[in-house]
Amino acid sequence: MLARVLKTVAAAAVAVTLFAAAPPAAQAADLFTDDTSVDNPWAGTKWLIRARAIGMLPDENDGRLGGAPAALSVDDAVMPELDFTYFVTDNIALELILAATPHDVELGGVKITDIWVLPPTLTLQYHLPMGAFKPYVGVGVNYTIILDSDATGAIGGIDSWDDAFGFALQAGFDYALNDRWSVNFDVKKIWLNLDAEVTAAGTNASVDLDPWVVGAGIGYRF
Repeated sequence: MLARVLKTVAAAAVAVTLFAAAPPAAQAADLFTDDTSVDNPWAGTKWLIRARAIGMLPDENDGRLGGAPAALSVDDAVMPELDFTYFVTDNIALELILAATPHDVELGGVKITDIWVLPPTLTLQYHLPMGAFKPYVGVGVNYTIILDSDATGAIGGIDSWDDAFGFALQAGFDYALNDRWSVNFDVKKIWLNLDAEVTAAGTNASVDLDPWVVGAGIGYRF
């Protein structure tokens, strides 16, 4: 239930952000240039550090065990997250997020392992100049690292989950409270496949995790 609510909120936030970030036709040519005509309380600063609470909500599909379809599922997780954003210009930025989340992996409703996932994600962002309200969109790459895996013994145990690359899209907004502090809401969609070796008979398992990452928090600009 919580996952459905968060995904609905995320989809609505993405739609609002994309609508706000879509420039009028007359301004399209200036999309990737700084707009000094709009009041920008952050103008001239380069770094933004945020602390957020994130929900990592797997949208898994195409689970397989030994090459055959299987009902593999991964549960949701809510954890703190830290991210660092560097502004190349007032409007164009690079963001790196760091967080670790725990998940139970189930096969047909039976827990087969739990894993800790570290999914650092680097995105290239465009921040629309709209004064204190700052919507943004981003595109980037994710590299998911499996920090730890603890098998339950079901299906012979899971061993050696593989790290994996994924593709990410992002939308969100900051609202500047003053020239330093801000509040933030952020949504990412990551397309990600995880593979693992099953101890029994050398079988392999895989699942398209494809998580939504929904976050909210505070930021400090300097």
